[in-house]
Amino acid sequence: MKYRMIAPAVPNIPWQERPEGVKGAPIWRYSENPVVDRNPVDGVARIFNSAVMPYEGKFIGVFRGEQTNGIPYVYLGRSDDAIHWTFDPEKVPFVDEEGNPFMPVYAYDPRLVKVEDTYYIIWCGDFYGASIGVAKTKDFKTFIRIENPFIPFNRNAVLFPRKINGNFVMLSRPSDSGHTPFGDIFLSESPDMTYWGKHRHVMGASHEWWESVKIGGGAAPIETSEGWLLFYHGVATTCNGFVYSIGGAILDIDHPSIVKYRCENFILTPEAEYEERGFVPNVVFPCATIHDSETGRIALYYGAADSVVGLAFCELDDIIDYIKDHSVVRDTDTEIGRR
Repeated sequence: MKYRMIAPAVPNIPWQERPEGVKGAPIWRYSENPVVDRNPVDGVARIFNSAVMPYEGKFIGVFRGEQTNGIPYVYLGRSDDAIHWTFDPEKVPFVDEEGNPFMPVYAYDPRLVKVEDTYYIIWCGDFYGASIGVAKTKDFKTFIRIENPFIPFNRNAVLFPRKINGNFVMLSRPSDSGHTPFGDIFLSESPDMTYWGKHRHVMGASHEWWESVKIGGGAAPIETSEGWLLFYHGVATTCNGFVYSIGGAILDIDHPSIVKYRCENFILTPEAEYEERGFVPNVVFPCATIHDSETGRIALYYGAADSVVGLAFCELDDIIDYIKDHSVVRDTDTEIGRR
């Protein structure tokens, strides 16, 4: 491989070889998409915008389950192959530090990231307004909620999979209380997952139409020899509403508020029927990758049309080269992000 992925090997990564005729970015959809369809659990109409990862030789995930009353919560899912999923029928039972039930008012768009020996679930919930909720677990049996990292309004929080310069590092997208017509990605640091500071601007919406309204974090960054590979979402506006696409960037390995490369083109945009048609049409929304350091294979999980879960594939060398070959960075990308 031309580039190196600093991550554990995942020999049973889900994979499908690249088909003929892939145009644009070197990424392709799983031919059997969606991998999670509608009405997956009794009382849950849709699962989408969810995060998965390897666990004990198999796979586990946290899923946005939109209940039939419209309120979203986090559900736990398990799989032998990361394609066929079974779900716990009940919501993830969050507790406080004393072990008392501590369920969020609602919870959506969860991410799942392992840092050292602990798994962290990060979601958007109600903290007197839309903000970030966090819980930790070591066994996927006890889920302890910890302090909200930020005050409202904020969404799309994503942890880096290791500490950087001794601190936990999290991406987020400050916004307002609605479906915001603006939003940039910021970075914050914490020594203990409780107190957050050293806030830095990472990058904002660009002049490219597909990400001209707002952007936000997606899958947890992948550590590579070229920097942190980030799949994120960008939003455009049309006469018929927003369109969500997936973009790619590479952040500096030691100072990830500095963007080294940022692809001016989208990596994936709504084109398949299940992406263009659904509860919220024209949405592809990245939340997780499974990636294998031995082969450089990457499986990207994304929500489609706020209705189902899709899966796409790419290879490390090809996707990094594509981002670099089509990179356009601006002063607000390459500066440290402090004013």
